[in-house]
Formats: sequence, structure tokens, C-alpha cells
Amino acid sequence: MPTHHPDLLERHRGTLDAAVAAIRGRHHHSAYPESPSRSVYGEEAAPEGKAAFEALLGKDFPLDGPGDRGRVATERSPYGPALDVTYPRADAEALLAASGRALASWRRVPLEVRAGVCLEVLDRLNRRSFEMAHAVQHTSGQSFVMAFQAGGPHAQDRGLEAVAYGYDMIGRYAGESRWEKPQRRGGPITMAKRYTARGRGIGLVIGCNTFPTWNSYPALFADLVTGNTVIVKPHPGAVLPLAITVAVAREVLTEQGLDPDAVLLAAEAPEDRLAADLALRPEVRIVDFTGSTEFGDWLEDNARQAFVSTEKAGTNTVVVDSTDAYRPMLGNLAHSLSLYSGQMCTTPQNIYVPAGGVDTDEGHKGADEFAADLAAAVAELVADPARLVGVLGAVVNDGVRERVDTVQGLGELLLAPTSPAHPEFPDAVVRTPALVRLGAEDRGVYGREHFGPISFVITTADTGESLRLLGETIAEQGAITAAVYSTSEDVLERAEEAALDAGVNLSANLTQGVFVNQSAAFSDYHGSGANPAATSALTDPRFVAGRFDFVQSRRHV
Repeated sequence: MPTHHPDLLERHRGTLDAAVAAIRGRHHHSAYPESPSRSVYGEEAAPEGKAAFEALLGKDFPLDGPGDRGRVATERSPYGPALDVTYPRADAEALLAASGRALASWRRVPLEVRAGVCLEVLDRLNRRSFEMAHAVQHTSGQSFVMAFQAGGPHAQDRGLEAVAYGYDMIGRYAGESRWEKPQRRGGPITMAKRYTARGRGIGLVIGCNTFPTWNSYPALFADLVTGNTVIVKPHPGAVLPLAITVAVAREVLTEQGLDPDAVLLAAEAPEDRLAADLALRPEVRIVDFTGSTEFGDWLEDNARQAFVSTEKAGTNTVVVDSTDAYRPMLGNLAHSLSLYSGQMCTTPQNIYVPAGGVDTDEGHKGADEFAADLAAAVAELVADPARLVGVLGAVVNDGVRERVDTVQGLGELLLAPTSPAHPEFPDAVVRTPALVRLGAEDRGVYGREHFGPISFVITTADTGESLRLLGETIAEQGAITAAVYSTSEDVLERAEEAALDAGVNLSANLTQGVFVNQSAAFSDYHGSGANPAATSALTDPRFVAGRFDFVQSRRHV
């Protein structure tokens, strides 16, 4: 057994205890401050983080690993510049062999030590949040502030949440007991029993282009805390954030006298198809994926040897019935449609409004008037150059750009997309949101996902039909989010029932500083696992419990 420092967990005991209390209480909690403020992170954190990021560009990333197939460079910033960072090109056989060797010792490391390692990694990542922000911004296209929050503290909170679930579940049910069965004659039968949580094996985490850390950290840290080794396979367009993460994890493992190959990076050339190769290997017992429905479905159908968690595409839905806060409602919807150019798995796509219109605090609004007002609210939001930079970010890849550039063929354009210049990055690919008017009969268009800044205002016969279509389209295509606006308690109850039947999380009457796109760690479940958009939720007990098994031993005393 390698040597390690048992006091690592005690260093972070307060962080872990608060996180466990938060997952049990579901109250507001954040361990890592989300504001990129000098008063929080220090006067030099921002310039030092930028310098650290820039020092990585155009060079070999400082990371060792098994196998030597040369180097690969696959990233180009959505803001224009090529990053030219090169990474070791992964060798599948070498990765699996090294991860398997590390597994033999890692799964026997005490839970307290595994948790301590995870917490130390998260703490060091938090201290590098400004560096990570630049890495996420220039691989995903998020604005800097969004990249800082979603790529740094919010992702770290989601990782901590997974550690808390794993630690809590294993700590609650593993351990030792003394078992005594009374006998009618003589003394009791007495046994000593031991219950050990055994990691399932090698975990494969397949990263996405849009949220490389936020979507990967729950799986990465859930795997580690439950005794599994991890191979991290980044999206070729967003390697740097996960390379930094893997480097930090390997650094901590090495310092603790543990095998650093418990965490490995699998960078690839575009033609390697490494994710598909690794996912089917018998040694890989856990697969996590965020991305396209096509590949997610393929993993679910074919990676039979593994516990598979996927987050895929969906048709996120808003039902508008009535409101007592018309302008705040429009503002909230406009922001939700525009944030990160609609490149979020939580962005609303289908907005249903009755043909008879909606009652509001400004009087009755016809369906046409509502549609025009929503288009105007979006246009006003993105007209301000400062808002444009902070809200829209840049378009992450050519697929999104092509979809929005050909949107006029989908229906009546309420709001045409534009291509404004970015004030800081002249080569950035920027698109403002498109809004399209459809009827309920146009299900062939709105019944499938259009990932990116494309949303539909769909006229229905009445709110009843809107709720029916919510349920049917989500049952068919899945969704991560749904929302409803109504002043009627009856409608709100019917909407909650429709969302429950469809297996989708519901937000009602959001008009303040919370948007349907957002998901708060320790309180909100991201996805549900109850509809085709995802097989699990970030983060619930099932997401973590599928990564380990309890093995028992017993003997007479």
C-alpha cells in the first residue's frame, strides 16, 4: 500500500461537512466564490491567471502519460486565434493498462484519503480559476465572466457535490458490524461483518465542447471518490481545460504517494475515434458522456459492460398562459434565449402561446403582439455592445453557425440573426438569436432540437394544447428544462403534473435574477434521467451509486 497523508481530509473537513449538509438540506450553498473579484481572489489573481494561460499557448502542454504516439493540436478559439497547444496523442492500449494498474491500489485506498485527494484537487483548481476561465473562454466561446463562473467555481461546486454524495453514501453504509442471532438454547451466534464499497473499475469521462469542466467534473470526482480510476477524453475542440484539471489531479496524487495514473488524459486526433474505442473495452466499467443524441444513444445501446450516464439533446419548452409581470417576463425570456448564444443544453427552444393571447398586468396581449414584444426584448438586449460581449459570447463551432445562418427556411422570421463585430476579438464568430414563428401543426420543425441561438414561438389552440405538446415532445425528444408562466394556480398545478409525467424539471414564473438555464449545485438537479435527454441527473444518488458495489465479508467471533 503506498504511503499517504491522512490529514489531507482534515485540512478540508469544513468544506466536506458543509457540502454533505447542503445535499441533505438542498439549501443555497457554494464553497467556491463565483465573483472574479480582486477582493475575493486577491489583487494579482487575474493578471497571474491570464499570464499562466498565455504561457501555455503554442507549446507542448506539460503532462506526461503512458504510451508515445506523438503530439496533437486540435483547438482553435471561437474568438479567432489558434491556441496551438499540443498534447500527448493517446494510445488506448497504454491508457487502459496504466489505468488498470493504478486501479488495483486506488480502490483499496481508504475513503477518507480518496475524499481528501478530491478536495485538495478542487481547492487547487479554485486557486487557478482565472487561468481556467481563459482556457474555457477560448475553447467554448463563453464570455469571460461566464467562463470564470461556469468553468471555475460552479464546476468546482458540482465536483464537490459529487464528492459529498459518494462520501456520504459509502460512509453511511460501509464499515463493520457485530451481528448476533439469539438461539433458543445456548448463547447467540455471533459474527463480525465487514462491508466494503468497491469501485467498479475504469471510468471514461467524455467531455463536451461547450462546458468542458462543468459537465465533466461530476463524473470525474464521483468516479474518484468511489474508488475508480478515470480516463478523461476531452472534446478535440476543448482539451485545455481538462488537461489543466488532469495535471492538477496527477500532481496531488503524486504528492500523496499514490499512483498518478489514477487520472489520465486521452487527447486524440480527429480521426482516432478514441471515445468509441474505449467505451466498448471490457476494462471500462463506467462511461459518462455529454453531447449529441446520436452518439449518446449509441453508447447506451452498445457499452453494455458499463454503467452509462449520458446527457444529450432535447426540446426545452416554455408555456406562456398569463402573467402579472409582463416586462420582467419578457426580459427573463430574452436573457434565457440569448445567454451564450443559446448554446446551452438548458436554453428554451419551444415557446407555446395560445392563439387567443395572454392576460397580463398591461392588459390582454394577442399572440402576435406577444411574439413581437418578445422579439423586441431580445433585440434590445443584444443591441448594447457591452451586453453583447457579456451575454452572447462566440459561436462554438461550424455546426451551430450553419444552423443559425440557414434559419430562414424554418418558418416566419420574427427576429433575424445578425453577425455583429466583437469589440475585443475581430475574428470572433458572433450571432444574435433568431426567433421563428410557427403553428402547432409545424411539429416536424419544432419537434426536433435546433442547438444554438434558434427558438420558436408556437401558436396553440389554448393552454391545454400547449401543455399537451410539452408532454408529447419531451416524451419523444427529451428536455433538460421546462417553464410555465401563469397567474392561475390551476394552470400551474396542471403544468407541474404535465412536467412530472414527462419527467422534466419545471420552473414557474421566473421574472427575477434566476433563469431557466441556470442550475444551482447542492440544490437543483440538472436533468432528471426520466426522459430521453439524459439517463441521469447531475447530481443525484443514482448518478453516484452506480459507480460502486458493496462487497461483504463475515466470520464467526
